[in-house]
Amino acid sequence: MELRDRIVVVTGAASGIGRALARRVHAEGARGVVVADLSPGAEDVAAELAAARPDSAVACVADVGTAAGNDAIVTMAEDTFGPVDVFFANAGVGVGTDPIETPDDDWDLAFAVNIHAHVYAARRLLPGWLERGEGYFCATASAAGLLTQIGSAPYTVTKHAAVAFAEWLAVTYGDRGVRVSCLCPMGVNTPMLHGETGVPNLASEIVRTAGEIREPDDVAGTVVEAMREERFLILPHPEVRTFLLRKADDVDRWITGMRRLQARVGGGGD
Repeated sequence: MELRDRIVVVTGAASGIGRALARRVHAEGARGVVVADLSPGAEDVAAELAAARPDSAVACVADVGTAAGNDAIVTMAEDTFGPVDVFFANAGVGVGTDPIETPDDDWDLAFAVNIHAHVYAARRLLPGWLERGEGYFCATASAAGLLTQIGSAPYTVTKHAAVAFAEWLAVTYGDRGVRVSCLCPMGVNTPMLHGETGVPNLASEIVRTAGEIREPDDVAGTVVEAMREERFLILPHPEVRTFLLRKADDVDRWITGMRRLQARVGGGGD
């Protein structure tokens, strides 16, 4: 899919990968971009885009962890620009550590934002897309959704769920015009990586041990290229594919290796 003249929604777009995606799709010529985030910083991003091309971007401050929040985002897009062509379910949270220490509220938040938000958005968008015979859903998961995240059980579990839901959408609706991609980056230079949004700082050390930290703009470029080819799995870090193949080849050996990595970076029992 080419993004020129498309109506695009990006959630979690006030910073990090989401902001980079909003800027990139706008630069690709999207006719309308909805910059959605719980943070009012979304308004700054939308203003930046609209300054470059008037009437091409709006902000929507909403909680994607609720059905009402997703309805508000899609309604704003439709009322402002028209039917949504592309939805980037990009918002995410990194909270919690192990199941013993993590409170129920953190588990609930992780499920609400990292996976339920994708369900709510798809529920709202699918009827229109199926009627039109076209639509594109791009879910941001994580390499943790294919492998695991040492230090955070809620993050690992919900990102696995995000990958599974995206795969299910692709299998179920791919022959009816709904295209699906799943973005699974490893280390990206964002506030989440550096522990500013709740992810244990241990995550940064693991990424530095296992692979390169990429910039959000680079990831956004990789996403656009993958969408042109309509690839399902988007891996900005090529080594993730290697890790995934090794995991599939010998799961027990993979788990043993991950235990060693956990010990090396100081994960302990987290």
